[in-house]
Amino acid sequence: MDFSKHLSLLLFIVSIFFDSTNGASVLLERAQESEFTDWMVGIRRRIHENPELGYEEFETSKLIRKELDSMGIEYKHPFAVTGFVGTGKPPFVGLRADMDALPIQESVEWEHKSKVPGKMHACGHDAHVAMLLGAAKILQERKSEIQGTVVLIFQPAEEVGGAKRMIDEGAVQNIDAIFGFHITGVYPVGTIASRPGAILAGSGFFEAVITGKGGHAAIPQHTIDPIIAASNVIVSLQHLISREADPLDSQVYYVCVHLWTSSSLQKLISV
Repeated sequence: MDFSKHLSLLLFIVSIFFDSTNGASVLLERAQESEFTDWMVGIRRRIHENPELGYEEFETSKLIRKELDSMGIEYKHPFAVTGFVGTGKPPFVGLRADMDALPIQESVEWEHKSKVPGKMHACGHDAHVAMLLGAAKILQERKSEIQGTVVLIFQPAEEVGGAKRMIDEGAVQNIDAIFGFHITGVYPVGTIASRPGAILAGSGFFEAVITGKGGHAAIPQHTIDPIIAASNVIVSLQHLISREADPLDSQVYYVCVHLWTSSSLQKLISV
């Protein structure tokens, strides 16, 4: 999608709070100033160099709170960092960014490579934090024009179910609408993409124990192979998409499986 053709979404968001949609062009001009972009890039790189996994985002949270303090923005924590800009009255609209990294070793050699072995911001959450802090700065500069309240939500542990705990602790209380966002390599830089309904995947967890009986590969009739059973379960689950979902509503279902064996003997079929 071309950026110039899809400003309507951004204009709609801006018009919720400001007297006119003319404010959108002013905000974009501010965001494109070299000093401002250098500041945002610097934040992103600092977070990228020091990734923290879910429920461990202590230094990331500290950095965010320091920046919010410098902007004069009030916030709540310690779980999610939730800041507020505006009148403190309805409508309440949330802007949400996640903070956690992934347990992945960064293999690309560059100046701002992760300094923590086995941890990396491989899903772009470092950029999301920088983006939301950028939005916070611009909104705070024009808070007198905001007709309502923008709630800035910095979510921990997005990769491992932190959203539920954040909601349980009241981070989205009184919010009328919320906008989450995610960077992507699919579209050119400067493009905003959206669609009605769900747009990104979510992860769920379930546990299924399939128990087999080990044996020798030469006499499979005396074994019960749980790998074959698990494979059939996974294939059958695909029918949830092909037979239960609306074919006009694109969906993806993917199962990740962990296999454990009690022996390293190559001739064992299963355990």
